[in-house]
Amino acid sequence: MLNRFVLSIFLACFFGQLQAQETYKITYHAFRDGAMLKQDPIVMFVNKDKYLITKESVLSGQLRYPTEQIFVDIQEKKGYRTSQLSADRSISSLDPNIFKTLSFVQQDTGAKKLLKHPTKLARTSINSNAIDIWYTNDLGLHASPNLIGQELGLVLEYRRNGNSGIRVASIEKLKSWPKAFVQPEQSSLLDDLSYKDALWKSKFIQVPIFSNEQICFQPGIKSDSILRFAEGTVILKKVKIPAVSEDSQAFIELIEKSNGDAYDRTGSVFLIAEDQKQSFLDGMKNGMATLPMYTEEKGVQYPGMVRTEGFSPVLELMRFFTPFGVSHFNDRLQLKGKTWQDSVSYRQDISEFMQTIVGKDVYIGTYIGNYDKGGHKISLTLTIHPGASNYAQNAKVMPLFNTTNIMEMGGQGYPTMYAYEQGLEVKFKLDQDLKNVKLRYITTGHGGWGNGDEFVPKANSIYLDTELKMKFTPWRLDCGSYRLYNPVSGNFENGLSSSDLSRSNWCPGTITNPVFIDLGDLSAGEHTIRVHIPQGPKEGDSQSFWNTSGCLVYQ
Repeated sequence: MLNRFVLSIFLACFFGQLQAQETYKITYHAFRDGAMLKQDPIVMFVNKDKYLITKESVLSGQLRYPTEQIFVDIQEKKGYRTSQLSADRSISSLDPNIFKTLSFVQQDTGAKKLLKHPTKLARTSINSNAIDIWYTNDLGLHASPNLIGQELGLVLEYRRNGNSGIRVASIEKLKSWPKAFVQPEQSSLLDDLSYKDALWKSKFIQVPIFSNEQICFQPGIKSDSILRFAEGTVILKKVKIPAVSEDSQAFIELIEKSNGDAYDRTGSVFLIAEDQKQSFLDGMKNGMATLPMYTEEKGVQYPGMVRTEGFSPVLELMRFFTPFGVSHFNDRLQLKGKTWQDSVSYRQDISEFMQTIVGKDVYIGTYIGNYDKGGHKISLTLTIHPGASNYAQNAKVMPLFNTTNIMEMGGQGYPTMYAYEQGLEVKFKLDQDLKNVKLRYITTGHGGWGNGDEFVPKANSIYLDTELKMKFTPWRLDCGSYRLYNPVSGNFENGLSSSDLSRSNWCPGTITNPVFIDLGDLSAGEHTIRVHIPQGPKEGDSQSFWNTSGCLVYQ
C-alpha cells in the first residue's frame, strides 16, 4: 500500500510538472468595425510560470525600430520591458505596474467560444473607454496580449468602445519554451522613468540647435559656438539635417525664459533661404545696405525684406511673442491661487519646409527684439518624426517677403509701408507652371498706444495679379488664457492685466499661426502679390507697423 501511495504521489507531481511546462504560441490580430486590420500581429508565448508578448515582425526578423517585448514572471509577480532601439542597442526595465489590477464586472451574458475554447466576459473602464474582455480558464493559464485582464485567465479577445481591439487568431502548442526569450539580467536594468524616456526619444530624430543661449542687447557680444548679429538680438547656427523618408513630419520647439527683460517682445525662428545667388546672410555679414531695397511710396527704403531676381529674404519658420518677464520676475508679484510658469514652450509643425532642409546643411536663427543686457534665454530643437501623416508631404517653398525687421539693430527699420495705398507689393517669376499653390502668410499688428494697430482690428487683403484672394481681420481674443506666463504684466485699476488685452493676431506668450491662402494654379512667368492693410497714423512718438511674412507652398 505504501509503495502504491508513493508511486501515485510521484506520478501526480510528474504529470503536474509536465502540465506546468506546457507552452503555447498564441497569435492575435487587430480589428476595427468587425474587419481584421493589416497590422503586425501580436504573438504571445505562455506557460503557467511565465509569458512573453512580442510581434510577428520580431520573429521573422523584419522588425521596425524601436520595438518592445514584455516578459512576465508569473511566479515572482514581476514584469520586464525590453526595447530594441536599433540593431546594436537594446534597453530593459522592471515595470512596477505590470501586475496592477483593474476592477472588472463579470457579465452573465455575452460569453462565446473562441477557437473552440469557452470564454467568460468581463467589463471595465480605462481612461473613459469601455473595455470588454473575453477570457478562458480552459487551459489553466493567466496571460493577456496587452496585460489587461491577466489576473482573470487567458485573454482571447479585447474590445474597446465596442468597435476595435485584438482577437485570438491561432493557438499552437509547443514542445518547449523558446530559448531566445529569457528574463533580462538584473544588472542591465534601467529605472522605469529612464527606460520610458529613452524609448520615447528613440522614436524620432532630435536635432539640437540652441541650448540655453542668451539673446540680448549687448554691443560687441560674441560666442564661439554660434553666430551673433544685431548687437546680440539675433543668433544663428549652421545645422546638419539628416536625410529622412518623405512621409516624415517636422516640428520646431523653442523654450524661452526672461534673463532680465521684463517686456513682451516679437520673436522669430527663421531659415536662411539659399535658393538664389544672394542670401540674407550676406547682408548680416556685410551690412544690410548691401541687400536689395524695397522702396515705399514716400521713398523710405527697407533692405532685405522682399524677393528680387537674385535675392531671397529669410523663411520664417515660427513667429512667437515673449511674455512679460516669465521666470526672472516670478517673485515680483504673489497672488493667491496663481503660480507663475517657469518658462514658455512653443512648438509648431513646420513640415512644409521638409524638402527645403532634409539632407542639407542649413542656417537656422532666432530673433528677439529687445534692449536689455540680460535679455532672454532660449533653447531650440528640431524634431523629425518618420512615418507620420504629413499634410505637406513633398511640398516645396519659395520665399517672397518678410517684413519682420529681425536686423533692427543692424539697419532694418520698422515696416511702415502699409501706411500707403499700395501697401506691400512683390513681383516674382516662375520658371514653370505650378498647381494648387498656397501662400503661407503670417501677420501681426504693432505699435501705437490705445489707438495703435496692436489694439485696433485691421483687415488684411491679399491680392494676386490684382485679384483679391483673401480678406480677413487677424485678431486674438484669448490673451487672458496666458496670464500665468506674465508675472510683471502691467495691471490696471479695473482688474485687467495688460497681457489680458486682445491684440492684432498675437498675445504675450504665444505663437502666431500661419494662414494658408489658396492661390490656385499659377502659370510660368511673372506674377505680383500685394498685401494691403489700413495701417494707422503715427501717434505721438509711437508708430504703428505690421510684421508680415509670406512664401509660396506648392507640390
